[in-house]
Amino acid sequence: MKGMHGIIFSYEKKTELGTLTDQRIYGSVPYGGDYRVVDFMLSNMVNAGITDVGVIMHGKCQSMLDHLGTGKHWDLSRKYGGLKLLPAFAYQENRESGGQFRGKLEALGCVMDYLRHIRQDYVVLADSDIVTNIPLKDVLESHIASGADMTCVCTSRPGRPADTYFTLDITGRIVEVAYDVNTPAGYQSLNIFIMSRELLLGMVQSAMAQNSYGWRRHILQDKCGTLNMRGYVWDSFAARIDTVQDYYNRSMDLLRPDIRAELFNPQRPVYAKENDAASTYIDPAVECVNSLISDGCDIQGSVRNSIIFRGVKVEKGACVENCILFKDTVVKAGATVRNVIADKNVVFSENTSMMGHEHYPVVVAKNSVI
Repeated sequence: MKGMHGIIFSYEKKTELGTLTDQRIYGSVPYGGDYRVVDFMLSNMVNAGITDVGVIMHGKCQSMLDHLGTGKHWDLSRKYGGLKLLPAFAYQENRESGGQFRGKLEALGCVMDYLRHIRQDYVVLADSDIVTNIPLKDVLESHIASGADMTCVCTSRPGRPADTYFTLDITGRIVEVAYDVNTPAGYQSLNIFIMSRELLLGMVQSAMAQNSYGWRRHILQDKCGTLNMRGYVWDSFAARIDTVQDYYNRSMDLLRPDIRAELFNPQRPVYAKENDAASTYIDPAVECVNSLISDGCDIQGSVRNSIIFRGVKVEKGACVENCILFKDTVVKAGATVRNVIADKNVVFSENTSMMGHEHYPVVVAKNSVI
C-alpha cells in the first residue's frame, strides 16, 4: 500500500520544562490556548493523507492517553489502522535503566511487532515536541524524487548546542552529522525523518542484534557515509519545546500576526480535541490588549500580551500581563500577575502579586494556591 505511515515519539526524556512535565510527558504540554504540543505533528500527518499513526509513549502518559483517546478528533478512529497508542513498558523494565528507553532505536525495538504490520511503503518518524505546520506530502515527494534512503527535515535557523546539526553538500546530501557541540554550525535537525518501511525494519533489527539504541549516534552518524541521507530545509516557523524559556518564548511568538498566519495555515488546519464551552465574556470597561483568549473565560480585569486557556477567570481589579494561564486558572480581585506560566487549576488569591521576568518566567505548579 503506497503512502506514509506516521510514528510519533512521546516518551519521557531529559528536558528542562520543570513542573510542566511533572505530571505529563512533553507531547501533552498545553500550547497556544487550545492545543497540546502533539496536536501539531498529528495534524501535519493527517493533512498529508496519513491514516495510520502510532504514538510511542512511556512514563507519565495518562494525560496523553486522555487527550488522544480513539483519535476521532483527527479522523483517526478507524476499523483498520487509524491511531494506535503504544505505551511499551515491558521490554525495558527488565533492563538496568530504571524503566527508561535509552534511545529511539530501543523504543522502536519495543514495538517491533507493530512495525512489521505497517501497510504503507514509507514511514515518517517525528518527535512530539515540535510545533510547526509542514507539508509532509511535499517532503515525501522530494524524498522519492531525490532517490534518498532517508530524508531528514532541517532548518538553517540557529538552535541549541545539544541539538543535532547536518552539513549538506551542494546536492543536499548530508555529509556530516554532529550533536552536543560547543559552537552549533550547519542545519539544525527538526527530528522528522522519512524512509521506506523496509529500511526502517532492517535498521531496527540490526540495532537490536548489536545492542545499539541511539538514533543520532548509531543511525545518523554511523550510517551517514553508507546511506544516502538528504536534507529537506524548512525555514518556516518551527518551535522546539525543551526548556521553560523555550516554551515561554515560542508561546509569546503566537501574539505576532505573521507567526500565527504561518502556523495556522488554513490550507493545512491544526486539529485538536474538541472542548465545547460557552463564549468568553470580556468586560467592555477593562483593557484587553494583544492577547489570545480561548472560549469559556470570564475576563473582568486587565489582560495584556497574554495567552489565556479555557475556563480562566480574571476578576475585577486584577492585572495579568505577559502571562500564560492554563485551563481553569483563577486570578482573584486585586491580584497582579506578570511573566508567569500557571498550570491548570491555579488560584492567585486576592491582592497577591507574583512577577517573573521575560528572561526568567515563573512557573506555578498545577492546583497551587498563591
